[in-house]
Amino acid sequence: MSISSSYHGAITQESLWTRFINWCTDQEEKKMLWLAIGLAGHGCVITILTLLAIMLSGNPVILWPFAMAAMASCLIVNLAALPTKITIPVFFFSVLIDLVIIGICISNGINMNSIFA
Repeated sequence: MSISSSYHGAITQESLWTRFINWCTDQEEKKMLWLAIGLAGHGCVITILTLLAIMLSGNPVILWPFAMAAMASCLIVNLAALPTKITIPVFFFSVLIDLVIIGICISNGINMNSIFA
């Protein structure tokens, strides 16, 4: 009498979000680099470009709180010294918000006279 059994192991595939969060966790040793990118890169470059785009597109007041909230969220998580699995996704989300704002401003039209008027 012979008994045969076959093992059918389940193939598990990590989702894209899980792989991204695992990568963010692995970046913990480079936390100071991400802090510098979040504060200096976002605060001194991306936010300034976003605000310039807002001003050049006729200064729609509704876009200002979104631009400030994007910068504030990045600033708060970095100053709170949260782990990189939180700070990196918040940074990318805030950059996405800024890019959407810039896209809205470009679709509204850029006018150089709107700054000086």
